Amino acid sequence: MSSRTFFIGGLLTLLVFDTVAQVCFKFTALSAAPLTFDLPWLLRALGTPWLYCAILGYLGAFVTWMVVLRRIPVGPAFAATHLEAVGVMVISVPLFGEVLSLVQYLGAALILVGVLCLAYGEKDHTLGKVVEKSH
Repeated sequence: MSSRTFFIGGLLTLLVFDTVAQVCFKFTALSAAPLTFDLPWLLRALGTPWLYCAILGYLGAFVTWMVVLRRIPVGPAFAATHLEAVGVMVISVPLFGEVLSLVQYLGAALILVGVLCLAYGEKDHTLGKVVEKSH
Protein backbone atom coordinates (compact mmCIF):
# COMPACT_ATOMS: atom_id res chain seq x y z
CA MET A 1 0.00 0.00 0.00
CA SER A 2 1.39 3.41 -0.90
CA SER A 3 2.01 5.93 1.84
CA ARG A 4 -0.51 8.38 0.37
CA THR A 5 -3.17 5.66 0.24
CA PHE A 6 -2.41 4.73 3.86
CA PHE A 7 -2.50 8.41 4.87
CA ILE A 8 -5.88 9.01 3.26
CA GLY A 9 -7.40 5.69 4.34
CA GLY A 10 -6.15 5.97 7.91
CA LEU A 11 -7.36 9.50 8.37
CA LEU A 12 -10.74 8.76 6.80
CA THR A 13 -11.12 5.84 9.21
CA LEU A 14 -10.19 8.12 12.09
CA LEU A 15 -12.71 10.68 10.84
CA VAL A 16 -15.48 8.09 10.76
CA PHE A 17 -14.75 6.80 14.28
CA ASP A 18 -14.52 10.33 15.72
CA THR A 19 -17.70 11.47 13.98
CA VAL A 20 -19.62 8.38 15.11
CA ALA A 21 -18.48 8.96 18.69
CA GLN A 22 -19.59 12.60 18.70
CA VAL A 23 -22.96 11.85 17.09
CA CYS A 24 -23.58 9.04 19.59
CA PHE A 25 -22.77 11.39 22.46
CA LYS A 26 -25.36 13.81 21.08
CA PHE A 27 -27.94 11.00 20.95
CA THR A 28 -26.96 10.05 24.51
CA ALA A 29 -27.54 13.61 25.68
CA LEU A 30 -30.93 13.72 23.96
CA SER A 31 -31.92 10.35 25.44
CA ALA A 32 -30.85 11.29 28.98
CA ALA A 33 -32.47 14.73 28.94
CA PRO A 34 -33.11 16.79 30.96
CA LEU A 35 -29.60 17.37 32.26
CA THR A 36 -29.94 17.41 36.03
CA PHE A 37 -26.59 16.05 37.33
CA ASP A 38 -28.26 13.61 39.69
CA LEU A 39 -28.56 9.83 39.97
CA PRO A 40 -31.67 9.50 37.78
CA TRP A 41 -29.94 11.47 35.01
CA LEU A 42 -26.81 9.29 35.31
CA LEU A 43 -28.92 6.13 35.15
CA ARG A 44 -30.75 7.46 32.06
CA ALA A 45 -27.40 8.16 30.39
CA LEU A 46 -25.98 4.75 31.35
CA GLY A 47 -29.18 3.08 30.15
CA THR A 48 -28.98 4.29 26.58
CA PRO A 49 -27.09 2.22 24.00
CA TRP A 50 -25.85 5.45 22.41
CA LEU A 51 -23.37 5.95 25.25
CA TYR A 52 -21.76 2.58 24.56
CA CYS A 53 -21.65 3.28 20.83
CA ALA A 54 -19.84 6.53 21.62
CA ILE A 55 -17.32 4.68 23.78
CA LEU A 56 -16.75 2.15 20.99
CA GLY A 57 -16.26 5.04 18.56
CA TYR A 58 -13.57 6.51 20.79
CA LEU A 59 -11.87 3.15 21.19
CA GLY A 60 -11.85 2.70 17.42
CA ALA A 61 -10.45 6.22 17.01
CA PHE A 62 -7.73 5.52 19.57
CA VAL A 63 -6.59 2.32 17.87
CA THR A 64 -6.70 3.97 14.44
CA TRP A 65 -4.74 6.96 15.76
CA MET A 66 -2.01 4.69 17.17
CA VAL A 67 -1.67 2.86 13.84
CA VAL A 68 -1.69 6.08 11.83
CA LEU A 69 0.96 7.74 14.00
CA ARG A 70 3.35 4.84 13.47
CA ARG A 71 3.34 5.36 9.73
CA ILE A 72 2.82 9.02 8.91
CA PRO A 73 4.26 12.33 10.16
CA VAL A 74 2.55 13.77 13.21
CA GLY A 75 2.05 17.27 11.72
CA PRO A 76 -0.35 16.41 8.92
CA ALA A 77 -1.91 13.63 11.00
CA PHE A 78 -2.73 15.99 13.86
CA ALA A 79 -4.07 18.63 11.49
CA ALA A 80 -6.31 16.03 9.88
CA THR A 81 -7.91 15.23 13.24
CA HIS A 82 -9.64 18.59 12.94
CA LEU A 83 -11.67 17.13 10.08
CA GLU A 84 -13.87 15.71 12.84
CA ALA A 85 -15.40 19.15 13.27
CA VAL A 86 -16.31 19.18 9.59
CA GLY A 87 -17.67 15.63 9.70
CA VAL A 88 -19.85 16.34 12.72
CA MET A 89 -21.04 19.61 11.21
CA VAL A 90 -22.06 17.96 7.94
CA ILE A 91 -23.81 14.98 9.55
CA SER A 92 -25.66 17.20 12.05
CA VAL A 93 -27.70 18.77 9.26
CA PRO A 94 -29.66 15.65 8.26
CA LEU A 95 -29.58 13.94 11.68
CA PHE A 96 -30.42 16.85 13.97
CA GLY A 97 -31.90 19.41 11.57
CA GLU A 98 -29.20 21.96 12.27
CA VAL A 99 -28.89 24.95 9.97
CA LEU A 100 -25.38 26.03 9.01
CA SER A 101 -24.30 29.61 8.55
CA LEU A 102 -21.94 31.03 5.96
CA VAL A 103 -19.30 31.41 8.67
CA GLN A 104 -19.53 27.69 9.48
CA TYR A 105 -19.14 26.79 5.80
CA LEU A 106 -16.15 29.10 5.57
CA GLY A 107 -14.60 27.57 8.69
CA ALA A 108 -15.07 24.06 7.30
CA ALA A 109 -13.48 25.09 4.01
CA LEU A 110 -10.49 26.59 5.83
CA ILE A 111 -10.00 23.37 7.81
CA LEU A 112 -10.09 21.34 4.60
CA VAL A 113 -7.65 23.65 2.84
CA GLY A 114 -5.28 23.60 5.82
CA VAL A 115 -5.26 19.81 6.01
CA LEU A 116 -4.70 19.50 2.26
CA CYS A 117 -1.83 21.99 2.37
CA LEU A 118 -0.12 20.08 5.16
CA ALA A 119 -0.74 16.71 3.53
CA TYR A 120 0.57 17.75 0.13
CA GLY A 121 3.42 19.67 1.72
CA GLU A 122 4.95 16.39 2.88
CA LYS A 123 7.29 14.93 0.32
CA ASP A 124 6.67 11.37 -0.87
CA HIS A 125 10.13 10.25 0.20
CA THR A 126 9.55 11.57 3.72
CA LEU A 127 6.33 9.58 4.01
CA GLY A 128 8.12 6.55 2.57
CA LYS A 129 10.91 6.76 5.16
CA VAL A 130 8.41 6.90 7.98
CA VAL A 131 6.63 3.85 6.58
CA GLU A 132 9.92 1.94 6.24
CA LYS A 133 10.93 2.69 9.84
CA SER A 134 7.70 1.28 11.20
CA HIS A 135 8.30 -2.21 9.81
